[in-house]
Amino acid sequence: MRFIPLQTEQQVSRWAAQHIVNRINDFKPTTERPFVLGLPTGGTPLKTYQELIRLHQAGKVSFKHVVTFNMDEYVGLPVEHPESYHSFMYNNFFNHIDILPENINILNGNTDDHNAECRRYEEKIKSYGKIHLFMGGVGVDGHIAFNEPASSLSSRTRIKTLTQDTLIANSRFFDNDVNKVPKYALTIGVGTLLDAEEVMILATGHQKALAVQAAVEGSVNHLWTVSALQMHRHFLLVCDEPAQQELKVKTVKYFTELEGAVAGTDYQDK
Repeated sequence: MRFIPLQTEQQVSRWAAQHIVNRINDFKPTTERPFVLGLPTGGTPLKTYQELIRLHQAGKVSFKHVVTFNMDEYVGLPVEHPESYHSFMYNNFFNHIDILPENINILNGNTDDHNAECRRYEEKIKSYGKIHLFMGGVGVDGHIAFNEPASSLSSRTRIKTLTQDTLIANSRFFDNDVNKVPKYALTIGVGTLLDAEEVMILATGHQKALAVQAAVEGSVNHLWTVSALQMHRHFLLVCDEPAQQELKVKTVKYFTELEGAVAGTDYQDK
């Protein structure tokens, strides 16, 4: 595990964006050999997308040879709905970069056969070999993508029933009306995420502190699905100071010393 303890949400966003840019540029992708990037939605990665757009516009990175796979999508919500994850991704990221439309992959929550759609998605990922970097967020209850507490830690892409906590948390995007939030979603599995070459999780705000504690100091536990990433060879957790509040002082000190002078500055433009 690599843990990056930063101070502010802005630092988290800039560090994460620069890490993605570095990975893409170091990979030197081509049409025949694209860089495969996994992406989330939600409030946490929004500023990272804004920073990636800025870096793209500054000529620091191209997404022309990048293939993306999103983590999840609501079931039954029209693609054109402003709160669909299709809309989120295009409005907040894809419409502002040079990615090719055919390289964008998002689960279809309006298909008649959800199981077939999930199998198709897994097969599409495998057709590229692997996802090179999967960026994600984490829920207050430790869920990653829509892998709610008690999800199988070897799960694959599938349909999931959303918990009441998730419905309440997401109601802020639906006029604060929990009844407007879709009750089901298609999501990659924990096993799907673990197959990625590298997983980078972003956590900001004090409300994520217990999830961060579970990810860093807790035992691997299906009630905190983020804890499964402890088993990943290249798990990167980037947090602001409020999200570190439940960690032991010696834990933060240990990882800060590991990063040395790099911690807090690796997001600088290069």
